[in-house]
Amino acid sequence: MIATLLFTAFVVFMFLGVPIGAALGLAGAAAIALANQDAQWFGLLAVPQNFYAGLGKYPLLAIPMFVLVGSIFDRSGVALRLVKFAVAIVGRGPGMLPLVAISVAMFMGGISGSGPATAAAVGGVMIAAMSRAGYPAAFSASVVAAAASTDILIPPSIAFIVYSVLVSGASVPALFAAGMFPGILAGLALIIPAVWLSRKHKMGQNEASEPRPPFWKSLREASWGLLAPVVILGGMRMGWFTPTEAAVVAVFYGLFVGMVIHRTIGLRDLYEILREAGELSAVILIVVSLAGIFAFSLSTLGVIDPVTNAIVHSGLGEWGVMGCILVLLLIMGMFLDGISIMLIFVPLMMPILQHYHWDVVWFGTILVLCIAIGQFTPPMAVNLMVSSKIAQVRMESTTRWVLWMVLAMTLATLLVVAFPQISLWLPAKLGY
Repeated sequence: MIATLLFTAFVVFMFLGVPIGAALGLAGAAAIALANQDAQWFGLLAVPQNFYAGLGKYPLLAIPMFVLVGSIFDRSGVALRLVKFAVAIVGRGPGMLPLVAISVAMFMGGISGSGPATAAAVGGVMIAAMSRAGYPAAFSASVVAAAASTDILIPPSIAFIVYSVLVSGASVPALFAAGMFPGILAGLALIIPAVWLSRKHKMGQNEASEPRPPFWKSLREASWGLLAPVVILGGMRMGWFTPTEAAVVAVFYGLFVGMVIHRTIGLRDLYEILREAGELSAVILIVVSLAGIFAFSLSTLGVIDPVTNAIVHSGLGEWGVMGCILVLLLIMGMFLDGISIMLIFVPLMMPILQHYHWDVVWFGTILVLCIAIGQFTPPMAVNLMVSSKIAQVRMESTTRWVLWMVLAMTLATLLVVAFPQISLWLPAKLGY
């Protein structure tokens, strides 16, 4: 009964408009209080303990830093220079600007690891350029939102850091390596419908008339941005710094590029950048902390074992269970943010992983792929919210375009499910 109350209270709070973190914390606290009615106040001492325990984990230190990296590179002008360089490579023509948008967003994933931050940085440049070339604003918003979702797969990734905290045996370097090829596969999958739709509907009629930037000048201007992933990922691979320390290195590298090289960030801009990153980091970390209370309730109330037994003995078999998990994650991704999905469902799914002997790194990649799809699937698509705001269109108008992107990325996810080596080959090769 108490377990039923836990989930019922959470759903009711959500429908009442209570923020996701508060809904998780309140539902968990109520369940803990009811489970300890004979010593209610002593039982409630578990609430502050688990609030702190949810936050007091070393890898989580990287989250504020990578959020700050996203804000810095958003304002440093790196995205604009990368776009010019990409256009200089692929040239002009129908469907080329969507290809450039997806390619640049994937590259930005190797810097910030945040989908909304990349949607803002790339959308600010690409949506205006695509509008001038004759692409509908709703289509441009859909392409940018879908492209930015690859950022939580391509390392560094905030989502993988959170997953590593929740799952023992899944190290951050292994997860970062595991996300590389699936992230590239997802980007390539998005390019196909983006270019096909552009040519089928004769979009971008003015694109061919736009001048092509000179290659060597564009390369020189984009070189500092191109070096950023090399510094961040190369330093981790060489053992010079941990993923958490890499986030700090990325912050100072971004400030150097923005303030000294491109001079697009002044001292007055620093306060706004730090405030913006601080607010977003606080929201993420408070949700993580409050979800620790919910996770404690799940484990102590004995909810996980009955749910696991019901799933395992449902008669669906290993791949039937995997199919149900994928459907559940895709549906949840339409309504919840990625970190909340992890905090709620990973504790429930760990016994299932252990029963079927699934690789935790492989499953983490699949989980993040499903979350990435949710970032641009209405109605609660965070990336699509950002890009739609920049394009000044209603989210509803993007549906006819964005569903093609959802289909393409879902097929990429199924390929990773069917062929685990897509995600596991690189970590094994690197010795993680």
